[in-house]
Amino acid sequence: MVPADIHDFFVASGSVAGALIGLLFVAISVAAERLARDKTGAPVHRIRAGAALTAFTNALAVSLFALVPGQKIGPAAVAVAVGGLTFVAAALLQLVRLRQVRWSTARDAVFLVGLAVMFVFQLLQGVAVISRPHNPGAVNTIAVIVIVCFLIGIARSWELIGGPSFGIRHEVTELVRRHESEPADEERPT
Repeated sequence: MVPADIHDFFVASGSVAGALIGLLFVAISVAAERLARDKTGAPVHRIRAGAALTAFTNALAVSLFALVPGQKIGPAAVAVAVGGLTFVAAALLQLVRLRQVRWSTARDAVFLVGLAVMFVFQLLQGVAVISRPHNPGAVNTIAVIVIVCFLIGIARSWELIGGPSFGIRHEVTELVRRHESEPADEERPT
């Protein structure tokens, strides 16, 4: 059972998830031309798009079922977690089948493993809600997982459209490279 104090959260998150899914479809449509030109990177881009859609759909389904009277959030969390795990398994198998597992896609593979861990955690929380429906702790944890799904979907969408990366590791590496490539200053007379 969903506690009354978290009802508004699920109303808002259901609305947000629906809007983000619509924007994802627009982003995929815009990126379709770029994906058609990049035949070697297309499978990775499809996996990124699928990951974003899976994350947003997860948030949407859990949020909407949380609003249905009765005890629906537990089974919904379990069902979408199983669907998410199926997606992750298929995506990892696709990377292996297409021999796309290399350093450039290792980050995507690690991301998929992290996504699987999140889905396993969601599955366990869904089972906890089913077994103890009046315990709000598991419902609150599922709400946090919905937020994580939004963040994952946004990050994957950003990568899908080719948004710039502002990672600290990248910036530090560039600073070091620039410093190493600059000619040594000659001693200046004083």
